[in-house]
Amino acid sequence: MADALKAEGNKLFAAKDFQGAAEKFSEAIDAEPTNHVLYSNRSGAYASLKQFDKALEDANKTTKIKPDWAKGWGRKGAALHGTGDLVASLDAYEEALKLDPANAQAKSGLASVQKAIDAEARADGMTGDPSGGLGSMFNDPQLYQKLAKNPKTAPYLADSAFMNKLANMRNNPQAMSTEMMSDPRFLQVMGVMLGVDMSMAETDDAEAAAARAMGGKDGEDEDMPMPDARPASKVEEVKEEPEPEPEDEEAVAAKKAKEEADKEKTEGTALYKKRQFDDAISHYTKAWDLHKDMTYLTNRSAAQFEKGDYQACVDDCKQAIEYGREVLADFKLIAKAFGRMGSAYEKMGDMANAVEYYQRSLTEHRTPDILNKLRAAEKAKTKAEKDAYLDPQKAEEARELGNQKFKDADWPAAVEAYSEMIKRAPDDPRGYSNRAACLIKLLTFPSAVTDCDLAIKQDPSFIRAYLRKAQALFAMKEYNKCIDACEEASAKDTEGKNAREIQQQSEKALQAQFASREGETDEQAQERIQRDPEILQILQDPVMNSILQQAKGDPAALQDHMKNPAIRSKVQKLMAAGVIRMGR
Repeated sequence: MADALKAEGNKLFAAKDFQGAAEKFSEAIDAEPTNHVLYSNRSGAYASLKQFDKALEDANKTTKIKPDWAKGWGRKGAALHGTGDLVASLDAYEEALKLDPANAQAKSGLASVQKAIDAEARADGMTGDPSGGLGSMFNDPQLYQKLAKNPKTAPYLADSAFMNKLANMRNNPQAMSTEMMSDPRFLQVMGVMLGVDMSMAETDDAEAAAARAMGGKDGEDEDMPMPDARPASKVEEVKEEPEPEPEDEEAVAAKKAKEEADKEKTEGTALYKKRQFDDAISHYTKAWDLHKDMTYLTNRSAAQFEKGDYQACVDDCKQAIEYGREVLADFKLIAKAFGRMGSAYEKMGDMANAVEYYQRSLTEHRTPDILNKLRAAEKAKTKAEKDAYLDPQKAEEARELGNQKFKDADWPAAVEAYSEMIKRAPDDPRGYSNRAACLIKLLTFPSAVTDCDLAIKQDPSFIRAYLRKAQALFAMKEYNKCIDACEEASAKDTEGKNAREIQQQSEKALQAQFASREGETDEQAQERIQRDPEILQILQDPVMNSILQQAKGDPAALQDHMKNPAIRSKVQKLMAAGVIRMGR
């Protein structure tokens, strides 16, 4: 448990998610509180977050558990450096190098601390200006005014040689010591600038006065006060972010576990190919127990699928996806797991979930295979939903309701009832035919024709559907098509039960055709015929052309040909269109 959490923490550290890494290391410490490496790694994470107090606390814990471990002292040195305790940091790094003189991190850290100490020394004036910082006073813009006001230094302003030396001191403080030793007047000038009397006592010579002014020693036994303590200025150092520990005992063990897990996976795959799925599942499970890798779970899910345990396949895929999200696995692997879940649900007959997981797979990574499976699953889902809605008893109830609404002349309600009947019993032609009757009442003729065709498709001998189709076509003034529908109905009415009604509808269509061309001139008739594709098709038929040519010389022969129902229908259409009357 602790090893797995440490491995996750190292991955997060490498990804620069230091907060997440610290949390994982904390969980690992809870599981194994005496592991010095875990405290060391968390110290590194806290240092990267600039939380140096916490980093120091963990480093102290590391050195307490394992005082002979150089890396722990290196962690402590880095944490102390971050808190600003440079001296203690120096000591910690030196301790690390005592334990491991070749430790590169400790050497680098020691160099960084020494550099920081030197930088602070320079900031405190300990180096650079040999005057200890006193040289800066010669750059005071009030220098000459102060010298003029003091009776001891006012005469110096008239000495051009001295003033040149003074100007040189302003530009080159490095020369201050030499100039002061060679010309005591500089001590007087410095005394004016410091606000003290720098006159030479009888017991002091120039060199002694200059030494006191600079904080130097006149003699070996002179007791000089320490310089005033000033707050150390913090010098920003570019610190290298500490890395997780290189391969130690735990890392080596994790690497070995990965190698063993891969061997188990290889054996599992070989057994899978031999269709020995139970044994393959056992090896994939061992691989997962040894080392966490998403592919072990997806491989196991494939074996579960082939074995026929689809729910186990789904469970493995879910676990694989969950782990894959945590470790930011390749989106193609995530898509593959979602796709396999879709296939498993499809095998279980759960088309709704199959569609959902195919869609999730395509969201992660689009492939033609999953796209085709999605389309097939969507069709199967639609069919399944329709099949689930089938109910002959409720269909009959809807039909009776529709009949009642039809009698009440409530056509919209009747259409709704018959539509429900069709959903409940799509193979019953009566639903379509009855709805067509309502649509005719509502003057929705094209839809009525469509419903009649659907009824005829379900039952080609359903005479009532032919008659209602003819009625709708007549209302649309499609007289030729109306006549065709009547002829189809007549052909199906083998017993002649509907012959009278069929004949009446056909004659009605013929009369309407004649009436529609009443008063036409020959030219108008010719134009109409040329616009009628059905009449043109009849005239282009070689058989009909032969019959018409024969009828010119022998009208009685036409009567013989009309005994054939198909010829009779075409002749009637030509007569209705005025073609035969015109001598064709």
